[in-house]
Amino acid sequence: MKISRTLATAVAAAVTTPALLLSATPAFADGKPPALTAKKPTIAELEKAAADAQKAYEKASADESDARKALASLDTSPALVALGKAQKDADEATRAKAAADQELADAKTWLSALPTTASPVDQDLAAQRVAKAEEAVKGAGTAKTEAAGRLATAKAAADKVQDAAKDALDRAKSATIKALADKKAADQALADAKADPGPSTECTQDASLTTALSGFPSQIAAGTSADFSIRLTNGTGKTLDRLWPFVFAYVDGKGGGKDIDKLVHLQWSEAGSDGWKELPLNQAGPVTHLAAGKSADLKLRMRVDGATPVGRADLFVAADYRNADGTCGGTPSQARYEFDVLAVGGKPSRTGESQPTTAPRAQGGAAAVPLSATTAPADGALAETGSSAVPQLALAGGAAVALGAGAIVLVRRRRSVRD
Repeated sequence: MKISRTLATAVAAAVTTPALLLSATPAFADGKPPALTAKKPTIAELEKAAADAQKAYEKASADESDARKALASLDTSPALVALGKAQKDADEATRAKAAADQELADAKTWLSALPTTASPVDQDLAAQRVAKAEEAVKGAGTAKTEAAGRLATAKAAADKVQDAAKDALDRAKSATIKALADKKAADQALADAKADPGPSTECTQDASLTTALSGFPSQIAAGTSADFSIRLTNGTGKTLDRLWPFVFAYVDGKGGGKDIDKLVHLQWSEAGSDGWKELPLNQAGPVTHLAAGKSADLKLRMRVDGATPVGRADLFVAADYRNADGTCGGTPSQARYEFDVLAVGGKPSRTGESQPTTAPRAQGGAAAVPLSATTAPADGALAETGSSAVPQLALAGGAAVALGAGAIVLVRRRRSVRD
């Protein structure tokens, strides 16, 4: 949907409810695509972060203590108890094997020591001893091998349990170290914020920043154009790094509801230039480094197409600034300049300039139609989170409120910009 239709909806809502107050955050731009920004945390948010970090550190410390206890208590775990029994069985099997080996050696020595005159009975007894010892050695060897296998299995199971407990302790130690570092960082961030809360997070409304039109006619015929200028005067007492005037045209005339966003054009020109630029979303400039007490002028042009409906009209003017340190602000309200759109070929009956007013213009019966609502520029000239049509909506709503219920107050907040 075109922006002009969105604006028409906003105006219609404001006209039907004159008490409506439409406020909007102004967008600041420098001709570059908007950068991602991070909202500065509040003291309350930092206090919560510090408290959460403290709780996380306490939990990590408790988890580390539990991991130490779990590692220390492994001696009574089933795996280590089984390992102890397997080790005892293996040791016993080793001693039995050694004893069997010794008995076999002794039996063989006895057999070989028998004299040639030994009786057959003695020779048979010696041979039986050797045979019995050999059987014992064989059985002890099998038992030793089986005990060694059970010991290896039990040791692998115990090692697995111990390694898991050690890994858990190492992870708990690392978590404690990280939690402590996070806690210290959160505590430091809170302390720094309390020591230096920084600039206000809201844009200021400063009546000492003023806007004024010069040469703006009180009547203009359809099919013609009018050149005039806007002066920005810095009475804030400080240099303003970047300023943007906002200019918005609004007509309450015949033919309401028509799509006329291409019929009325607002343009601006830089100092010393003869070329004209369209106002992207009703924004001119920026004016840079305007010193305290100084003024800057921008040339403006309104071109009114011949098909523009005849009727009463208003031009709204406001200005905003943003400084390199992040502070920002703007005019506390809009200046309204009344003018009439005449028929093609019409001759102005009033030749004087239109003067700013804050008095509400009486509402007529004709439909309200916003003028000079353009689509968003591709180069990101208007930069703000959310819809790029917000300033236009605010001004369009402001126009309707001005007609029905007096001047609107622009509510502005600072846009935090961080690398």
